[in-house]
Amino acid sequence: MFGNDLAALITTVGYIGLFAIIFAESGLFFGFFLPGDSLLFTAGVLASQDYLNIFVLSALVITAAILGDSVGYAFGSRIGYKIFYKEDSWFFNKRHIQRAHDFFEKHGRKTIILARFLPVIRTFIPIMAGVGKMHYGTFLSFNVIGALIWGGGVTFLGYFFGNVVPNVDRYLIPVIALVVVVSMLPTVIQILKDPESRAQIAAFIRRRGKSKP
Repeated sequence: MFGNDLAALITTVGYIGLFAIIFAESGLFFGFFLPGDSLLFTAGVLASQDYLNIFVLSALVITAAILGDSVGYAFGSRIGYKIFYKEDSWFFNKRHIQRAHDFFEKHGRKTIILARFLPVIRTFIPIMAGVGKMHYGTFLSFNVIGALIWGGGVTFLGYFFGNVVPNVDRYLIPVIALVVVVSMLPTVIQILKDPESRAQIAAFIRRRGKSKP
């Protein structure tokens, strides 16, 4: 979902829809596939063209990100390690949880901030913080900082881009594509660093190769 399609979605759903999307992506299981980074950037660009108010937009986005993470934390704290035994389904994969758990164990508290910039990972990190019984006051502090940097930062980056680039609509699709690639890159690197993930990818490629006539 790039450029005009994303812009059309934003103008259709408005502030409430944007709030719901960022809230869901920040802490609900099924939200991991939602276009967080590209959505924020595009919304910022639209704000620069007076479709949205940048201050209302950024306040809503930051609030949605904080509340979404808090709900994810509460879910992880209440359900605990039972989530590791949940059967895989079309929107739940235990490998996402395990990957988030490993990332949290490696990077500790700063993960709450870092994970904001990692698609998929950012959905499950607050859940892992709850599972690990991280002190909520500590979690909330890092949660707010991360929401300000990510939610406010990416939105204002789009706003700045829209203000300084003439005829911004001409460049929106390639720039959004670049935002998506850059946002996915850290997650791809983490996956490729995992030997099991590399083995699964190699096996998939071999199977695809054998299936071709």
